[in-house]
Amino acid sequence: MTVDPATAAPLASPADIQPRRGLVALLVLDGALCALLSVFYLGVYIAGVPFPITILLAGLANLLLVMAVRAETGSLRSAALPLLAWAVVFLVCLVGGPGGDQLALGDWRTLLLPVAALAPAGGYLFSARIKEITQAVGGTQPAPRP
Repeated sequence: MTVDPATAAPLASPADIQPRRGLVALLVLDGALCALLSVFYLGVYIAGVPFPITILLAGLANLLLVMAVRAETGSLRSAALPLLAWAVVFLVCLVGGPGGDQLALGDWRTLLLPVAALAPAGGYLFSARIKEITQAVGGTQPAPRP
């Protein structure tokens, strides 16, 4: 038996689809893992020269994680969760262990890491929020999410 597409029940709209909580939790966990790996590989040297490539990679990874959570949930509040996980794990890495050992180095790279890792994603969230506010004030309808 065939169904006429003109009389078939419409598919669910994108607004009716619920976010996959497992995927969002995995992306938040990835934010925490990104912080841990960033701190672990912050002290990399190549030919005797500091090579903190993890600073750039952490910024790119956080931006992609925030964009993925926002695309999944449509919420800016939920999109900030990977950044929160990153910051919590980074702060835990700054605390000394039982023997006084620290994962984070005590130099300029440790100061640059949180700024460069959180600024791109924070800028993205800020610009998205400003766009939402201006659309709400102007009375225009928000653009559909891709």
